[in-house]
Amino acid sequence: MRLFFSALALLASAHPALAACADDKVTIQGDWGQAHFTVEIADDFDERGRGLMFVEQMPMLSGMLFIYERPQSVSFWMKNTLIPLDMIFTAPDGEILSIHENAIPHDTTPIQGGDGVQMVLEINGGLSSRLGIAVGDVMQHPSFGPDAILPCELASEG
Repeated sequence: MRLFFSALALLASAHPALAACADDKVTIQGDWGQAHFTVEIADDFDERGRGLMFVEQMPMLSGMLFIYERPQSVSFWMKNTLIPLDMIFTAPDGEILSIHENAIPHDTTPIQGGDGVQMVLEINGGLSSRLGIAVGDVMQHPSFGPDAILPCELASEG
């Protein structure tokens, strides 16, 4: 199993970061390499409230990206969530501020992301550790804008 995730991380790092810039893609980059995730977006009150509730399974490199209008303190819980999740909390520039690993399904204990959080990526539980994702790594998505640590390349108009 460890070999599978090592190969997965190597494969994920073989693509340049800018190639993954799309609304339904998130790239995370660190000393370990890169990983590319296909994501659903939750950027309004109702979508963020529903999140991944009632989802019975999620493909390996998939997730949900929660986008907030401004940096803030955020809190999550796992009520009606059926699968364990990792929550990756990021600053407005894409830096990973904190990671909560293996959130327990159905648990109503609040999971605090800290202050200054602009986006949260939820992925399958335990995957962040298996890939080597750590605090200080950087997330890339078009919603971070031009001041991001890893800004998205703008498509040339023609």
